[in-house]
Amino acid sequence: MTDPRTLVVEPFERVAPPLTERTQAFWTSGADGRLRIARCQRCRRYLHPPRPVCPACRGGAVAFEPVSGRGTVWSWTVNRYGWVPSMPPPYVVAQVELAEQPGLLLFTNVIDCPPQRLRVGLPVEVCFARAGEAYIPLFRPVPDDGEAAAADGEAGDVQG
Repeated sequence: MTDPRTLVVEPFERVAPPLTERTQAFWTSGADGRLRIARCQRCRRYLHPPRPVCPACRGGAVAFEPVSGRGTVWSWTVNRYGWVPSMPPPYVVAQVELAEQPGLLLFTNVIDCPPQRLRVGLPVEVCFARAGEAYIPLFRPVPDDGEAAAADGEAGDVQG
């Protein structure tokens, strides 16, 4: 069951990616709120996009393993044109470098962040949007200590 803190409910429908033998484990891993990335079992290098043979050591044993879901914004663009009819602009398409390995980049959307707040190196964390049987990994800024304390106080006010 998906962790409710990591599942995003959006006001539009995302296009579901094709689930192939090579990619299904990646696209469905968010069902439990954890991001999983293919990893070579010989040299332990993460591989994204997933591939059957490790480009570093040529090992053929690849398995999907959970990662922290933490990363930093490496690059981004703001799309102001509706390339996908169901996804209203503007939206951010970014490359996020995962904390587990330098150069381990995912193309994704950054949400819950105005474009003017984006910067290279911005700490982000994974969350997921459901699209058919897939869980699309998205990223949102990690709240700093002040924001987290304010959010905790707001949550306490609502509940108490």
